[in-house]
Amino acid sequence: MPNLKYLLKRAASMDYKNMFHKINNIHQKTGKSRISIFNDMRKCAVKYGAGYSDYDLFEMYNLTEDERDTYITRGRNNDLIKKYNNPEYGHFFRNKTEFNTLFKKYVKRDWIIAKYAMKDKVLDFINKHQVFMAKPINGTCGKGIEKINLKDYSNALEVYEYLTSDNKEFELEELIIQGKEVNKIYPDAVNTVRIVTILDDFDTPHVICAYFRIGNGKHVDNFNSGGMVAPVDEETGIVIDKAIDKNKNLYDKHPLTNAQIKGFKFPDWDKALDMVKEASKVVPEMRYIGWDVCFSAKGPVLVEGNEYPGHDIYQLPEHTHNKIGIWPKFTKAFNKNRTTKKD
Repeated sequence: MPNLKYLLKRAASMDYKNMFHKINNIHQKTGKSRISIFNDMRKCAVKYGAGYSDYDLFEMYNLTEDERDTYITRGRNNDLIKKYNNPEYGHFFRNKTEFNTLFKKYVKRDWIIAKYAMKDKVLDFINKHQVFMAKPINGTCGKGIEKINLKDYSNALEVYEYLTSDNKEFELEELIIQGKEVNKIYPDAVNTVRIVTILDDFDTPHVICAYFRIGNGKHVDNFNSGGMVAPVDEETGIVIDKAIDKNKNLYDKHPLTNAQIKGFKFPDWDKALDMVKEASKVVPEMRYIGWDVCFSAKGPVLVEGNEYPGHDIYQLPEHTHNKIGIWPKFTKAFNKNRTTKKD
C-alpha cells in the first residue's frame, strides 16, 4: 500500500474537473455507473497508488485485482524514487552541464555553455560543428531544444547573439550521428532507447525495462512532443511490438519513412546494457534512473539520465496484451539478488 502522506498530498492537489471528465468517458465506454467507477478509482488509489490518470490510461476498469497488482503506478513509482534517489544529488541529472561533465566517459561528444563560456570559445564551437543542438540547461521532456544550422544565419556571431540574448541559457552539444540502421527509421531526430535501471540494496544494477523512443515530424523523440514509443526486449534488444503515439495510433512501420519498427534489433545491445549498468554506479545516491541511450555511429552513447523515470509509457494497454504490467520485473530483480546472495 502506498504512503498515506503521499495519498493525502495527491488528493489535495487533484484536478477534480479532469477526474470527473475521465469518469464520464469511462462510463460512456463501459456502461458502468459513474459512482461505481469513482469508488473503484478510490480503491485503486488506496490499494495500488493509482491516480485517476493511471486508472484511465491502464484501463484498470478492465483488469482483475491480480492484474492491477502487476502495474507500477504513480504512487509506487514515487515510493521507489523516495527510497532509492537522494534528492540532494538530483542536480547531477537535472543540470545538463553537470551531467555531461560527470558522465563524460559515456557522453562522448563536445559541448559548451553559450552564455557563460568565453565568447571566442563559443564562436569556435559554432564554426567547428556548424550544425548542433541547443538545449536549455535545466530543460525536460525535449521542451525548448533547438537544432541550429550555421547556414541559416549570416555568420557565427549572429548565432552567438541569438543563443545568449535575453535570459536564454543554452548548452550547445555536438550533433550525435546515429548509426545507419536507426537512422533509416527516422533521420530527423536522435532516436533513443529509454533503459531503466535500479541499483539494489546490494549495489547490483538491474535493467528493468527498455523502450524505443522515435521522432515523428520533429527534431525530438519525446512521446509528449509528438514522438512514438515501442517496447524493447531488455535482454535481446529487439523491438517486440508496434510503436504508438499519444493519440494511440499504432505503427508497424514508421509513417514517414516506411521503415520497419516492430522486429528491429539494435546493434551493440550488450554494450549498451554494460554502459548503463556501469553508469548506474557513478552516483550511488541516485539508484533508480531512466537512461536515454543513442545507438550512434560510434556505438551506444548516453544522451541524458532521468532522476524521475516515467512509469506510464512502459505499460500502455496496446502493449500489455496479457494485461500484465512491469511491477513483477522489479520484484523479480530483488528476489533474484537476495537468492544469489544467500547462495
